[in-house]
Amino acid sequence: MIMIKKVLIANRGEIALRIMKTLRKMDIQSVAVYSEADRNAPFVLYADEAVLIGPPPSSESYLQAERIIEVALDKKCDAIHPGYGFLSENAAFAQAVAEQGIIFIGPSPSAIAMMGSKLEAKVAAKAAGAPLVPGSDTPINDPAEAKRIAGQIGYPVLLKAAAGGGGKGMRVVESENEFEEQLERASSEALSSFGDDAVFIEKYVQNPRHIEIQILADKHGNAIHLNERECSIQRRHQKVIEEAPSAVLDDALREIMGATAVKIAKACGYSNAGTVEFLVDSAGDYYFLEMNTRLQVEHPVTEWITGIDLVEEQIYIAEGQPLRYAQSDISISGHAIELRVYAEDPANNFLPSTGFLSRYRPPKGPGIRVDDGFREGMEVPVYYDPLLSKLIAFGSTRAQAIAKMKEAIARYEIEGIASTLDFGAFVIQHPAFESGKYDTRFIDKYYTAASISDKDIAAIAVSILEIHNRKVQTIHHKSDTWQLSRNR
Repeated sequence: MIMIKKVLIANRGEIALRIMKTLRKMDIQSVAVYSEADRNAPFVLYADEAVLIGPPPSSESYLQAERIIEVALDKKCDAIHPGYGFLSENAAFAQAVAEQGIIFIGPSPSAIAMMGSKLEAKVAAKAAGAPLVPGSDTPINDPAEAKRIAGQIGYPVLLKAAAGGGGKGMRVVESENEFEEQLERASSEALSSFGDDAVFIEKYVQNPRHIEIQILADKHGNAIHLNERECSIQRRHQKVIEEAPSAVLDDALREIMGATAVKIAKACGYSNAGTVEFLVDSAGDYYFLEMNTRLQVEHPVTEWITGIDLVEEQIYIAEGQPLRYAQSDISISGHAIELRVYAEDPANNFLPSTGFLSRYRPPKGPGIRVDDGFREGMEVPVYYDPLLSKLIAFGSTRAQAIAKMKEAIARYEIEGIASTLDFGAFVIQHPAFESGKYDTRFIDKYYTAASISDKDIAAIAVSILEIHNRKVQTIHHKSDTWQLSRNR
């Protein structure tokens, strides 16, 4: 077993800073790598050491695997944490890290490669007994054969890039007439996005819930799950609001889905933190979707309801220690909701909004957590994902978590750029969300740029006013108390 004393974080922004905070708590040194665009970013200033690795474009900085490993060796780092995105699910990078005698804080290269291929992942899931969405088990090469399969399983069908993710290379086909055109588009997008034009076909599950199970597995064959996250509020197949636990799962379904996720992890020899994703239809049947071999953006909601720091557990597992928890130790306490706050303009088809953060004041207080990578006075660069922060709210019940999120959104001050805060307020206050009766087509069904009505804006303004009044009352109370004390 190795004691990790120094870690290079091969990432940027909020996730780099979030990882560093746990490292500091564990008395482990952190090394940041950064591009010229991130020279004054909070994660760079927070790190124990920081090294400039290249110009702003990620292809010339955060995706420079050899340069990152070179820095880790030069700084005598014991390990590299990839965060999420960039090189986090790159099997070749994980292999190169290991070959240099550095610990990769994540699963083995073989597990990354297996689960990174959606087709190989389906084979592993099937071997573990997981239910699969009907479809092809091999890439589609012959349009005529693909059309035959689609007719057999029934329209609508879904075309998916075999090496894909994030909604790229994914097309819904409603009828046979449009099949060939959509197949060509899916293959072309898959090739441009992933360098692989292989696609496969599945039955399109209409109006499903997107449920994912967080797992932890060590290098000794032990694996547990930390219950589920609900990720059904999505835009262009990208998650925007997540919560834990899900409003749709009962204890029986939660137990069987969790057990299935653990079997899948064991089937591919998995170790470290990972997430197994499922679709759940209106009948309560669930189907394996994919496995993400890294820390998820939405991991804070799981941390809040379980009380477990997932990055801390990643470190212990990477050191070779056995899991510190048994399945019987895991329970759910309260409810947590996460809103991804993007520098995007909802009124302009959610196009990125870059520029100067003239005012940036995230909310604070009990039941509120903000994981961010910006501060007031910074420029929001054009080179990277436009995620400003993750706003997380916690309550003892779902209703309390929703109320806390409404309050947090109202208190979040962002000026100088457009953001998705008002969009988040619209979702959180919508009757479909509040009831818990929603699915992955929530935004398609309910949201347009005009959906944020004057009534919604007024409601947000009222919330801000109420918070302001409470602050004023508190100040007056403190002033009265001070005056009373002085008179005495």
